[in-house]
Amino acid sequence: MKIEHIAMYVNDLEQAKEFFVKYLNGKANKMYHNIKTDFRSYFISFDDGARLEIMNKPAMTALEKSINRTGFIHVAFSVGSKEKVEELTTILKADGYEVISGPRTTGDGYYESCIIVNEGNQIEITV
Repeated sequence: MKIEHIAMYVNDLEQAKEFFVKYLNGKANKMYHNIKTDFRSYFISFDDGARLEIMNKPAMTALEKSINRTGFIHVAFSVGSKEKVEELTTILKADGYEVISGPRTTGDGYYESCIIVNEGNQIEITV
């Protein structure tokens, strides 16, 4: 069994798409738009076959995203090396994204950094 894809609602669909394409080498499909419901989505595909669906529809509720909450908290992206973790973290910080930890080696042996990106969502960049 494998996870087929992960989905997340976002307010700014184009901004989210551009983030995953620009910084994480994702490839976006053509936007799907259901005219009846005004639901819109992109699937972002990554080199290893993983997919992320970013979605938008009218009347979404935007709740505050506390770091210490229940439920899904981050999506981790492996970039292949410590040097690439450091490089991407530096680029994201220079582009105005908030680095909340790292790069560092965690207690369980991961080399990672955690970044707050579009709309308060957290991503982890790891080896």
